[in-house]
Amino acid sequence: MHWSTEDWHTAGEPFRIVENVPTHGATVAERRVEAITGEADGIRRFLCLEPRGHDDMYGGFITPGDDEGADFGVLFWHKDGFSTACGHGTIALGAWAVRTGRVPSDPDGETVVTIDVPSGRVQARVRQSGGHIEDIVFRNVESRVLERGIALTTSRGEVVVDLVFGGAVYATLPASAVGLEVTPEHTADLIAIGREIKWALNEHPSAQLEDSRLSGVYGTILFGDLGRTAEGPHQRNVTVFADGEVDRSPCGSGTAARVALLAATGELADGEVLTHDSIIGTRFLARIADRTDRGVIPEVSGIAHRVGTSTFELDEGDPLPSGFSLR
Repeated sequence: MHWSTEDWHTAGEPFRIVENVPTHGATVAERRVEAITGEADGIRRFLCLEPRGHDDMYGGFITPGDDEGADFGVLFWHKDGFSTACGHGTIALGAWAVRTGRVPSDPDGETVVTIDVPSGRVQARVRQSGGHIEDIVFRNVESRVLERGIALTTSRGEVVVDLVFGGAVYATLPASAVGLEVTPEHTADLIAIGREIKWALNEHPSAQLEDSRLSGVYGTILFGDLGRTAEGPHQRNVTVFADGEVDRSPCGSGTAARVALLAATGELADGEVLTHDSIIGTRFLARIADRTDRGVIPEVSGIAHRVGTSTFELDEGDPLPSGFSLR
């Protein structure tokens, strides 16, 4: 067994791109369901877990799109399985598609890369000047508030949590509500409470969506309020997703969820910009691109950088063909 990958990072969060992985289904959503128990899951484990990856690795398998309206599709994966959405991955894929020539681009303008993901059809709008990528705008699916003000008893006391959909379901609350700050020295405690809240609300009725394939809480967003810039609110967050993974970026789909919630509360108005920082100090900028009957269409801008390429092999007699996790 050997697999070639191209690795990128978006605002510090890894994204490992893999082509030619066998997946089956008429749509990307169907391919994800099949991949969870199919051959692709073994390839995910091989490439994601130690010793070839790590517990915070993230990546995607390139697939066909659902129809000719998409440039391609993708199955997003992490150490625990396949996710329904990924904004930082969409940003990386926009850069990858333009840099590799998979999607012909305008070197002095905007190129729209259309990608089918399990939660729907998204876009990476790649803006270039002189052939140099200036930034990439992730245009997400409709994002909306599912329920506000859910009272929850945790190991760190009573909290009030909001559930929001941004391509995946997120629980969100201030880090101060559990006595923490969004800083690297609090990472272990943020992971612990993030996991606790995710599993406490995973079966909550408001986390069960019309499409059951999107149901359940994907991650917990703990945020800190940094006031306002001249353009709008400024916040720092950490998203603890899957079962204890820490997003190094401000989390693309999580940022979309924050846009939906701040739009609903009136803290983010049309024309304003959410400045959204990560636990390591990297940044996304986000705004309301459009409003719908139930929520908003968010746009999140960031930048991705190529890390390198690798070919991973399974050596004869290797006792760890499926990798391992210590978390």
